[in-house]
Amino acid sequence: MSSLTQELDSFKTPPTKEVAPLPQVGTKAPVHPNLAFPTDKPTVIVFLRHCGCPFAEKTFKTLTSLSTQYKDVNFIAVSHSSPEATERWVVQVGGNWDVNVVVDYERELYAQWGLGVSNTWHVFSPLTLYKTLKLAKDEHIFNRYTESGSRWQTSGAFAVDTDGVVRWVKVAASADDIPDLDAALTSLSIKVKPKPPPEPRTDGFL
Repeated sequence: MSSLTQELDSFKTPPTKEVAPLPQVGTKAPVHPNLAFPTDKPTVIVFLRHCGCPFAEKTFKTLTSLSTQYKDVNFIAVSHSSPEATERWVVQVGGNWDVNVVVDYERELYAQWGLGVSNTWHVFSPLTLYKTLKLAKDEHIFNRYTESGSRWQTSGAFAVDTDGVVRWVKVAASADDIPDLDAALTSLSIKVKPKPPPEPRTDGFL
């Protein structure tokens, strides 16, 4: 399949799934054989947009950074791109570090966790397009080639405690809506470490 064809395929509406109600804080997390949670660590789980999306990359890089700082937390990233595309993308964006990457190509987990298909405004609003350019300028995170996955799949993030109870929920309100993973940690009674100061810019941008 050509690169152009694969890019165009990402704009097609994906097959309809029966989407379950969104898990609520204080209720048991959905159970699925492809998504196991440890009983000795709380879990932060992120359902990504398609591999190639700059906001998915920003979210994943944040997740991998946290995974190296909080060894007492289990971090999971769920991708609905193909296994091959996901593996290549993870390498391109810097590796998975201590994040467990789960491929959900049929989007069964997304549907089970209440994450359905979005709309045109969610993906292409003027603010989202502006933030795409801003992310490229500020952090050098750009749109990458999309081999697999749907631009219409909604992303989200959750925190689950050691008893399997949901403690925090965030569904993306738009494609650029990156979850506050510090809030996820706080919901699990994890003390968030201070962030280091940003490195000075030397590339000419003001």
